[in-house]
Amino acid sequence: MVYNDIKIGQFYYFLSLIYHFCFWVALFMRAYRKRLGELLVEKGIITREQLKDALVLQKSTGKKLGEILISQNLISESQMAEVLEEQLGIPFVDLNKVTLDPKLTEYIPFMLAKRYTLIPIKKENGKLYIAMEDPLDFAAVDDVKRVSKMDVVPLISFGEAIKNAINRLYGMEYAEKAVQDYTKQAKLEQLPQDIQDALVDEDVSNAPVVRLVNSIIQQAVNMGASDIHLEPTENESRVRFRIDGMLQKIFNIPGYMHPALITRIKIMGNMDIAEKRLPQDGRVGMSISGKNIDLRISTIPTIYGEKAVIRILDQSNFLLSKEKLGFSQENLEKFNELLKNSHGIILVTGPTGSGKSTTLYAMLNELNRESVNIITIEDPVEYRMEGVNQIQVNPKAGLTFATGLRSIVRQDPDIIMVGEIRDRETAEIAIRSAITGHLVLSTLHTNDAVSAISRLIDMGIEPYLISASLMGVISQRLLRKVCSNCRVPYEIEPHHLTVPGFEVLAGVTLYRGEGCSACNYTGYKGRIPAHEILVVSRQHRQMIAQKASIDEIRDLSVEMGMSTLRDECIKLVRKGVTTIDEVIRVCYSQDGQ
Repeated sequence: MVYNDIKIGQFYYFLSLIYHFCFWVALFMRAYRKRLGELLVEKGIITREQLKDALVLQKSTGKKLGEILISQNLISESQMAEVLEEQLGIPFVDLNKVTLDPKLTEYIPFMLAKRYTLIPIKKENGKLYIAMEDPLDFAAVDDVKRVSKMDVVPLISFGEAIKNAINRLYGMEYAEKAVQDYTKQAKLEQLPQDIQDALVDEDVSNAPVVRLVNSIIQQAVNMGASDIHLEPTENESRVRFRIDGMLQKIFNIPGYMHPALITRIKIMGNMDIAEKRLPQDGRVGMSISGKNIDLRISTIPTIYGEKAVIRILDQSNFLLSKEKLGFSQENLEKFNELLKNSHGIILVTGPTGSGKSTTLYAMLNELNRESVNIITIEDPVEYRMEGVNQIQVNPKAGLTFATGLRSIVRQDPDIIMVGEIRDRETAEIAIRSAITGHLVLSTLHTNDAVSAISRLIDMGIEPYLISASLMGVISQRLLRKVCSNCRVPYEIEPHHLTVPGFEVLAGVTLYRGEGCSACNYTGYKGRIPAHEILVVSRQHRQMIAQKASIDEIRDLSVEMGMSTLRDECIKLVRKGVTTIDEVIRVCYSQDGQ
């Protein structure tokens, strides 16, 4: 009897193996019946020449063919989805139209989802439906089966959309779990306020609070945020991320957890946890998802408690080559021309968060070699560069930009970088250092390149000193890019044609994002810089020395070939990279036009 049972079990086991083998063979044959590129050419979506160019690019970059074609605007996401369904015979799922259930995370752990770029969509009739970047990855499907103990139905979706969904789904899940554990452990809601405060002070290092802070930072890094805002309100604590220059609300946590959250962050930043009445600053380095992350922490007291802002600096992506700064070919030539100067001052201008520090470090990286002595004075030192002598400003010890700069000039420097010119004293020393044979790099907060001249004059610098020392000014802005996942064409609206400069866009097909999960429903994903570069010529020097107006100097600069910020931004709109609304927000609002 036992022998017969074994025989029957073996029979069903081999039957199951044969079924799975036939299923995957059929799928494999169907997938490779025609290659993706050939299908796209046959349907007339792309030309054979475009396919050849994309295949060459695929070989050099290692990216998927579909990603390349979409990034080059040769095919839309919906067209790609339709062709993939036909090629593989597997249904496509649009993650923008799916509500993800956090409970499904119990079937697929975060590391497994991240490893194979897949995410659970739904559970139905004992089967787990998963969206995959590569539904022919048999090992991934088998691993999900083994872990979830369920039959798995693979669906196709785009890798970028899946990655964004993973960050949202698992980030929220970990945060919610940490809040639940904290509430369960402390049961603060049922206790008087004075006892709550006592428990918070004793309980700041418990696992739920640590996990919550770590999950917030992890989610911010995964979403590409530059800042985390933790803001107390009357009943809740609001968590917001600054993504692509704009703040986005992520979630709220119970108000009773906020003091423990702030205290944990203070401990990380080596700050005084007992001091809650004064602003404090701290700093900590972490390794997140294989990246070296530098966190700059700032706390300030508000009427509902302390607010914390954490600036995130990804050390692995901070130092860029000049080719990756986003210069147009014309502006790259001007940038190279400026760096050939052995003395004088070069300024980078723009509002906070416009990428000035990134440009400065790219300049230092280009100039850094053994034959030159480079010294910087910064507040704070944002990136540690090998071969460069970097000084951190310390006002409490009396080390300011001005005092530090005085000492630097006695250190036999060839190149000096001043993090920011904030006052007349610093400006004066920097200008005189430039005149006496040093190359000085620094930043100013001005609206455009030419305005840097008037700002220095307003600081009390004599025009003849500016005329003798200023080599050039780079003004820049960061504009949000249209999300490639949800971009749709449109034509300029009539009221925009009345805006100066926009008349050239009449009849041009423009693009904007409708909003999807990939861009957190903003219509934008990523940012691109726009530059205005003023190279100071002999005519400029004469006009500065003669105290000509800024408008006259600007007119001369345009006459001599300077492409203004407005012009550069409009070029990006014409290319479909950004939108009119974004240009008005970033560029036009700066000069009141």
